[in-house]
Amino acid sequence: MMNWAANISLKKYNTFGIDAIARYFAVFATQDELAALLDGVPGQMVGSPFILGGGSNILFTKNIDGPVMRNEIKGIELVDEDEHYVYVTVGAGESWHGFVQYCLGRNWAGVENLSLIPGSVGAAPMQNIGAYGVEIKDVFHELKAWDLVEGKVYTFTLNDCQFGYRDSIFKGKSKGRFIILSVTFRLNKIPVFHTAYGAIREELERMGIQELSIQAISQAVVNIRTSKLPDPAQIGNAGSFFKNPTIPSIHFEYLQKQFPGIVGYPEASPGGTGTGPASAGMTKLAAGWLIEQCGWKGYRHGDAGVHTRQALVLVNYGHATGQELYDLSEEILHSVHEKFGVTLEREVNIV
Repeated sequence: MMNWAANISLKKYNTFGIDAIARYFAVFATQDELAALLDGVPGQMVGSPFILGGGSNILFTKNIDGPVMRNEIKGIELVDEDEHYVYVTVGAGESWHGFVQYCLGRNWAGVENLSLIPGSVGAAPMQNIGAYGVEIKDVFHELKAWDLVEGKVYTFTLNDCQFGYRDSIFKGKSKGRFIILSVTFRLNKIPVFHTAYGAIREELERMGIQELSIQAISQAVVNIRTSKLPDPAQIGNAGSFFKNPTIPSIHFEYLQKQFPGIVGYPEASPGGTGTGPASAGMTKLAAGWLIEQCGWKGYRHGDAGVHTRQALVLVNYGHATGQELYDLSEEILHSVHEKFGVTLEREVNIV
C-alpha cells in the first residue's frame, strides 16, 4: 500500500515558495497508486484530497488540514495519427514546457506559443492555459480523469471540459471532484503559425528569422517571457496573478477619453461576431497596464511585492506569507476598481 506522510512542508511544491504545512501528504505516479492511496486514507483525514501538480498557479494562505496528493504520472505516447494530425497522450505529471520541447523536437505544431509556461500537463486544461493567441482548447482532444465521488475513470471531450478564458469545468461546478490522469492533444503535422501579437513579430525580427518555424516562434516566446517574467527558482512567483478583464466597448470608449494610453483589444460579445459597432462588443484590457497606472509596479512591503518589470506578477522576496500576498492582491483590486471602475479577477488559485 502507498504511504501517507504527516506534517509535510509544501514550500518546495509551490513556485511562490510559501511554507504551508500539509497535515497529510502523498505522491502517486500511476492510476493504481492513486487508487491504493485513496483506499488507505487515514480515518482522521477530512475532505477530498487536494491535488498538486507543478504548484505554479497556487497561493497557499494557510496550512492544509485535509490530504494533499502530488500527481507525478509521467509518459508521452503517440496514440494515433492521420494525414493532418498526430494524437499524443501525456501523463498529467509531465512538465508542460518539457512536453512543448518534446513536440518541437518532432515538428509537431500547435503548442509552440505556449512555451515556458510553468506547471504540469494535468493543470493545463484545468486553467485552459493560453498565451500569444493560443489556448489549450485549440489543441485539446480529450482527457481521462478519476472521479473521486464514483471511484472510476471518465473521459472528457472538448465540449465536456467547458473551456473559457483561463477557465474550465474543473475550476467550476466540478472543482475538486476529478483528478486528471492524462491529456490527449491533437497537434498539426503542417504548422499554422500564430504571430499576430506584435511582441512576437518584433522578437522574430530582432532574432533575424528569415524562415518561420515552430522552433523560431517558441524561442521568440521564451525570449519574451524571460525578459518580462521572473524565474520562480530565483524569486517566488506564480506568473500572471490576474486575468486580463473584458468590459463592454462603450465602457472602454469612456475610459479612453480619460486615459488615452489605455491598452485594449476588441473581442466579440457573447453570440456576436465582433464585427459590428464597437459599442455592441466587448474589449479586453491589459490588466498589467491598469495595475501599473495605479502605481503598483515595483511596490514592496516586507517580502511581498509587485515585480519591477511586470505589474501582473506578484512576488515573494523570501519570507512573505500567502496571506500577505493575498492582502496585497486585495489592495491592488480595490485601487484598480476605484480608478477605472474595472473589477480584476485573480488567475491564481487561492487555497
